[in-house]
Amino acid sequence: MVNPDCKPGSYTESEILSQPRCWAESLQQLEKDPEVERIIREFSSSRHWIFIGCGSSYYLALAAAASWKVATGLPARAFPASELLLFPDLVLDLDSPPQPVLISRSGTTSEVLKAGDYLKSKGIPFVAVTCTADEALQQMAAATLRPSSAEEKSTVMTLSFTSMLIAIQYLAAKLAGNTRFLDSLRRIPEASQSVLDQARAATKSFVASHEFADYVWLGQGPCYGLACEGALKINEMSLSYTQSFHTLEFRHGPKSIVGPETLIMFQLSEEGYEQERGVLEEVKDLGGTTLVVANHADERVRRAAGLVMELN
Repeated sequence: MVNPDCKPGSYTESEILSQPRCWAESLQQLEKDPEVERIIREFSSSRHWIFIGCGSSYYLALAAAASWKVATGLPARAFPASELLLFPDLVLDLDSPPQPVLISRSGTTSEVLKAGDYLKSKGIPFVAVTCTADEALQQMAAATLRPSSAEEKSTVMTLSFTSMLIAIQYLAAKLAGNTRFLDSLRRIPEASQSVLDQARAATKSFVASHEFADYVWLGQGPCYGLACEGALKINEMSLSYTQSFHTLEFRHGPKSIVGPETLIMFQLSEEGYEQERGVLEEVKDLGGTTLVVANHADERVRRAAGLVMELN
């Protein structure tokens, strides 16, 4: 039943704002979770990993695969569950099967469960990542990561997406013995709180002073899955037409849609910063309205961006 006193989006907003607290609680839980050590013990010999999901969980899988490669140095790829079901030969080498990780917030996503059934039929054990206890996916899995603080009331995934991603990153760092990565993860909750507070106020002011007809979210490399997810969130929450692209691919045809009522959002990576900044400046010259998320923004980015969210 819908609470008549609850304005649309209030659950989602509170869940977004609660992320730093939830991340801190999830990391503390993971430090004590015997499933983490069990996964490391049983699957540390795996040399190739695949991450599988649907919708937001597939975009999470894209980000998780990139994180896994960075933290462990091991090959990692991401697939929609449907790809495994319809074209298994393109996903699996049964002579040398990769180690699958299946992702579902609810633990009941139909295609993910079918993917789990398929893997079990081939004798391939998998790791589950979910936010809900004792659902079908956990019961099928060889082991499960579950950030228990990340259950949501909202239909759309926000808090659960980031919490499950952090759980996978934590597992990767533990498996690889990557203490630098672990230390960085432990600093994220406190460091992100002030950024989130500033972003909330800045975004409300920015939106109040603009009207947009179209939305595009751009990201390259490890940021591409996050760009896909950002676009999906705008689409789901506002029912607006939204697209996502690799940042430099936006030059090759899609930039023809750029105009003042098109909001182009850039998630700038550090490794590709100069090349991606060039696309940002092109979009600005074409009259587009731009929003930038970056770790550090230089003066050229500030001049080309309508709004900068700097993570520091």
